[in-house]
Amino acid sequence: MGKAKPDRRKKVKEEYRMRTHLIHGNFESKKWDYDHHVVPPISSSATYRLGSAHRGAQGFFEFANESNDFVKHVPIYIYNRLEEPTLDMLEENLAYAENGEICVTFATGMAAISAALGMLCEAGQEIVAHGVLYGCTYSLMTHWLPRFGIPTKFVDLTQEEELLAAISANTRVVYFETPVNPDLSLIDMAAVRRVTDRINADRPPERQIKIVVDNTFATPYCQRPLQLGADFVVHSLTKGIGGFGTDMGGAVIGPKASYGPLLMYRKDFGGVLSPKSAWNIYVYGLPTLSARMINMQKTAHRVAKFLQEQPKVEKVLYPGLESHPQFELAKKQMQNYEGKFSPGAMLYFQLKDGETVNAAERAEKLIDHIAGQAYTITLAVSLGQIKTLIESPYSMTHSALPVEDKIKRGMVPGGVRLALGLEDWHDIIEDLKDALDHI
Repeated sequence: MGKAKPDRRKKVKEEYRMRTHLIHGNFESKKWDYDHHVVPPISSSATYRLGSAHRGAQGFFEFANESNDFVKHVPIYIYNRLEEPTLDMLEENLAYAENGEICVTFATGMAAISAALGMLCEAGQEIVAHGVLYGCTYSLMTHWLPRFGIPTKFVDLTQEEELLAAISANTRVVYFETPVNPDLSLIDMAAVRRVTDRINADRPPERQIKIVVDNTFATPYCQRPLQLGADFVVHSLTKGIGGFGTDMGGAVIGPKASYGPLLMYRKDFGGVLSPKSAWNIYVYGLPTLSARMINMQKTAHRVAKFLQEQPKVEKVLYPGLESHPQFELAKKQMQNYEGKFSPGAMLYFQLKDGETVNAAERAEKLIDHIAGQAYTITLAVSLGQIKTLIESPYSMTHSALPVEDKIKRGMVPGGVRLALGLEDWHDIIEDLKDALDHI
């Protein structure tokens, strides 16, 4: 009798933990066979050879065809602006990381936001958004979308009654960031879902309100909005998912029915992520996301506690501190894949007398001292990189917001945004202490 054959059943990916998934990717992908590569190859061709006119016609017919199974279907690649294998593999893994059905990538985060809103709204319809947003998103909603007949109402989405009062028959999207850039306030996604469900119950499918959440600050490691009530998630891949500050990119993750419209939008508006950038995010950014976030948020917590103890600091807003006004909501919403509290690596602090001109001058002096003297902290916009970055949202990233709106929402001249990196936390604190001593 011969020896029994060993069990060679290949474990399915669901049997592994997400940290492993992010490193090894979706080994069941049908988009590109590279079994002999340890590191996925990069595709770098603007156009693709077609064996026959019939195959070319079939490729155009299948593109963005909602009848296709986008998980198992192998696309006929025709032209980079339509579909491309490196992008496709990244999109599969981003969708999986966010627990979404599909993902479509774009050249930047703003291109992704524009695509999500452009797909969901048409002239005569409107958006309801939180009153504090990233400056470029605010500019899109106040300058460009109104030209296409799509206005935005800005309300405080931490208050359910304000959302309910703002929704009209023309509302098609509720849009927000959580944590909010830059003040780290939180929006209760379940509460927003309850309000929209109440309205949607009396609406036909074509008039349903969709919830779009910018998850850039948290990243899918710390929070997955689709599980908490959102219909769509948008990302700037340039930030935490990309992780190294070398490549720009954006993504929209959502239901399968949105795949075709998003691909068509990308094809026609042309905000296509380059394969080289997609490859870097796929090979370097996403696989290291867990390791980076685990360490960066440990540093963020230590730095936040240090700043809380400084006499020149009025307050520190970090979701991981018990002093955060929405600490309980943070514990509920911001959890990693294992269900552990993961408040992220962003914090916002306000100097004493933060609403005065003197505070604005002190904040500028603090940041200028860091720019000239600190080794571990860099004066630069963006976030989510391995280097710690500091900036003044009031005068820099959120300068497009009206002054009265900034003050109303707690974004004061003396406010400072800090995006923690991977430097030794002792060194970061020493550089911050030195800067505080000089103001």
